[in-house]
Amino acid sequence: MENNNQTGLKIRLIVMNYLIFAVWGSYLCSLGVYLGNANMGANIGSFFAIQGIVSLFMPALMGIVADKWIPAQKLLGICHLLAALFMAGAAYMGMKNEGNLQFDQIFWLYALSVAFFMPTIALGNSVSYNALTRAGLDTVKAFPPIRVFGTVGFIISMWIVDLTGFKENYMQLYVAAAWGLVLGLYAFTLPDCPIDHTKQSTSFVDAFGLRAFALFKQKKMALFFIFSFMLGMCLQVTNGFAGTFLGDFGNISEFADTFAVKHNIILSSLSQVSETLCILLIPFFLKRFGIKIVMLISMLAWVLRFGFFGIGDPGQGVWLFILSMIVYGVAFDFFNISGSLYVDQETDEGIRSSAQGVFMMMTNGLGATIGSFCAQAVVNKYAYCYDVADPMRMEGWSTCWYIFAAFALVVAVLFAVLFKYKHVKE
Repeated sequence: MENNNQTGLKIRLIVMNYLIFAVWGSYLCSLGVYLGNANMGANIGSFFAIQGIVSLFMPALMGIVADKWIPAQKLLGICHLLAALFMAGAAYMGMKNEGNLQFDQIFWLYALSVAFFMPTIALGNSVSYNALTRAGLDTVKAFPPIRVFGTVGFIISMWIVDLTGFKENYMQLYVAAAWGLVLGLYAFTLPDCPIDHTKQSTSFVDAFGLRAFALFKQKKMALFFIFSFMLGMCLQVTNGFAGTFLGDFGNISEFADTFAVKHNIILSSLSQVSETLCILLIPFFLKRFGIKIVMLISMLAWVLRFGFFGIGDPGQGVWLFILSMIVYGVAFDFFNISGSLYVDQETDEGIRSSAQGVFMMMTNGLGATIGSFCAQAVVNKYAYCYDVADPMRMEGWSTCWYIFAAFALVVAVLFAVLFKYKHVKE
């Protein structure tokens, strides 16, 4: 039977997780809309690629700091206060230079904010695991219901910036900064994560997960990581460009007043709802079909995710957009979470954490970074080459989505042929 202290702890951790993802949800899916309105549509890829670049080293660096010098809950607060400061700076520059905003005036402040934000997801997990363990709770059972409120925070922030109209301008960055300030102060009230001074010093190789790169000597794992990298290229494409794409339909009188155009961020939030629900399907599919089929399902879901965008419209074809949002849960979860579980099962205990680091590096780091730049090049060539009022612009957008869908399909076919895996049903 759970006591009052344990219930109170869970509530405190729920608030923390809610706030962490509320920060992210304030801008991740709407930043492209703002940048497009600020005549920086050609730079959207750079803003999303920087998340992948800082993810290559900042979480590991902050992890070392939390292990050796600053308790995780305090470092979580420091990181969020700094991220909020730089995000407020980016918002201020957007406000000050409204109508004539230049790339350098906002990008580097945004980059610094993201650099301090990205490690906080792992730090938040560390705070949660430590607190739950010390309270005598089973983390496997107790943490998932707590983490779900992170997705709730993400969705509510998306709705806030959509309904207030902040998705169109720099105000979304102020919203992110405000959430970050609240969390930065709140983090100092969280349960202490004592530093273990008996721990042996972590080498550079171990801290950055480099020892796990020996897994590339195994053909099966090398292929898995390579395909994870290629699938990781899909991760930030719709986050960066879906809002701008849907917003561009507003230049067509037939679609200007449709829900999908006026509330494109709320429509996009269906992706996060789907993501939450699809997590529940993973255990069944993994046990029944195995990692190869589950990954193929994810790859084909990415084909549908992009393809539905290509053929849909905000009018009679809006149901295709809704289907695109629904399949996102399968595309994202069946890849990210199932892939992480596969790595955990296929690696030795001594390098298991490092192997997870390699998986994240290949997907959210290298894959997402290169994918963002490549997606930007495609959008620049086929969509942004036309003026917003030119009917050919929407045809160009369709071409972009078909190209992204074709890429995911090629990856799926190659994976089906090259990745050898025989599943034993449980």
